[in-house]
Amino acid sequence: MQYVCPTVLNLQKTDNIREFNKVPMFMKTAPEDIDPLKHPELAAIQSIIHDDDRPLGEQAQSLKDEGNEYFKERNYKKAIVSYTAGLQKKCSDCNVNAVLHTNRAAAHFHLGNMRSALNDAVAAKKFKPDHLKALIRGATCCLELKKYTDALQWCEEGLKLQPTDKKLLELRAAADKHKRVAERDARKAKVQEKKERSEREALLAAIKERGVKLRMPPPRPKRQSESEDGGYEGASKALAGLDLDGLCSTEATGARVFLGEQGIIYWPVLFLYPEHQQTDFISAFSESSSFLDHLSHMFGEELPPWDTDRKYSFKNLQVFFEDEERESLHQVNPETTLLKTLQHKRYFVKAGTPSFIILVKGSPFCKKFFSERKTYLL
Repeated sequence: MQYVCPTVLNLQKTDNIREFNKVPMFMKTAPEDIDPLKHPELAAIQSIIHDDDRPLGEQAQSLKDEGNEYFKERNYKKAIVSYTAGLQKKCSDCNVNAVLHTNRAAAHFHLGNMRSALNDAVAAKKFKPDHLKALIRGATCCLELKKYTDALQWCEEGLKLQPTDKKLLELRAAADKHKRVAERDARKAKVQEKKERSEREALLAAIKERGVKLRMPPPRPKRQSESEDGGYEGASKALAGLDLDGLCSTEATGARVFLGEQGIIYWPVLFLYPEHQQTDFISAFSESSSFLDHLSHMFGEELPPWDTDRKYSFKNLQVFFEDEERESLHQVNPETTLLKTLQHKRYFVKAGTPSFIILVKGSPFCKKFFSERKTYLL
């Protein structure tokens, strides 16, 4: 018996596999670019597929088959190119056109192009209304796009043709479930919107009643959905002469002015310390509280780390607000309530957040700060 080295056998086996892979019938994947010199058989097949002298129906069918091969290899982009080329032949065979659209819809679906996939399903149904695969694809796309009513319609059309089709029954059940959940969420959102509208209108009415003035932001373009007197904004303006946008805080915390259960307004308030370029933010400053209520707590026994000179004791602090229009400062009595200050004839709440400047009485920085702007002291 002749002995053959295993390595030689493996090499022979590998060579055989390589040779088989050159034969189109046994190829697992086709090369990206077909070189007629390296792959004459493939080049011949390609020339047959793209032979413009054949009937349009045959050309479209060949391109469909080519697309199907790419689809099997999960090369969906190339499959779409082939299916599109087949459709561009504009053959008169409705069945071929329906399949081309349906197959292209499947390729788009796998790439996540749901709208393109749905458009192809619609086109396939026009060519062949009873094409079940197109109806299933259309229902699937609508479900992915959250068009639950449309998904149910596609399912009903398909079930008229195949009442027991498992896939369509599953899609119909899923679409019906999602539709009911979406409708429930829409009802909840509408109730919540109505509640928020009522709360905001009550807040605006309370602000107007107190005589607090809001600095309006630049006017925004009116949305098409807004009528001249419709929506909560129109009602609020008619009620209070104020715009809800004037209450929108620009603070990163998202804190906003609100009306408490006892009819007390709570404002987000900003304290500015220009000497050290520091700030403090109070998210809910009751209108009935004084500045001293907060400052005595914030600057009591424990002072902030940035106060290295230890001079920011609440007894040494002065409170001011800035009149931007007149570029002046107005001193505020720390024992005064927030409401009393907001009712000052020169105070305007900007961006829904009242702000105040805190300085140390008699400090060099305070004197310099006064020298740069007109100041109204108590």
